[in-house]
Amino acid sequence: MSTVTIVGSGRMARGIAIRMLHARCQVRILGRNGEQTRTLVEELGPGAQGGYPGESIDGHVVVLAIPYADIRELVLEYGSGLDGKIVVDISNPVDVAGFDRLLTPPGTSSAEQTAELLGGRADVVKAFNTVFSGTLQEGRVAGEPLDVFLAGDSEQAKAVISRLVAGSGLRPVDAGPLRRSRELEAMMLLVMGLQVGDAHPHFNWDTALKILP
Repeated sequence: MSTVTIVGSGRMARGIAIRMLHARCQVRILGRNGEQTRTLVEELGPGAQGGYPGESIDGHVVVLAIPYADIRELVLEYGSGLDGKIVVDISNPVDVAGFDRLLTPPGTSSAEQTAELLGGRADVVKAFNTVFSGTLQEGRVAGEPLDVFLAGDSEQAKAVISRLVAGSGLRPVDAGPLRRSRELEAMMLLVMGLQVGDAHPHFNWDTALKILP
């Protein structure tokens, strides 16, 4: 049975944990908010364990379910503890003050910055940034399984995450190399802006991006 470590204990951590348990993985939640982490682990039930960031990481897959602004500090804190892991960057570096710009410099992405911090010591895969937490818990929107877009330079690492996504009841969509994270993050700048705009009052963070057929 695979072990997936999720750093973070918020809504996205919850949604991803639910999907990974559905895929019959052991899940370890590392959250700075001890009470929130304990509550989440209790709600997830058997198969889930809790801990604090900085503790040793179990398993081969680490999901960074934390804000873009916190990634650098966490990667530096773990140092060699992330060596040889598959690190999943789910962040959307969107300025939530106005949902009108990305916080990353032109020509890069959060995932590429994470890979640069790791210096080749771990494989970075962009995933789960195009889905919202509520839809993740259900796994479907309008009767259709969620699409999870993946980007990464390691085909082997992408294959591992693709299998986990498929096993969780969702559909993996390979978007190409890690540089495609730029487009995936930019797409969500638009999609997140639509959730809060006045033009679509029926949008309530429950929409999804889907490639048909």
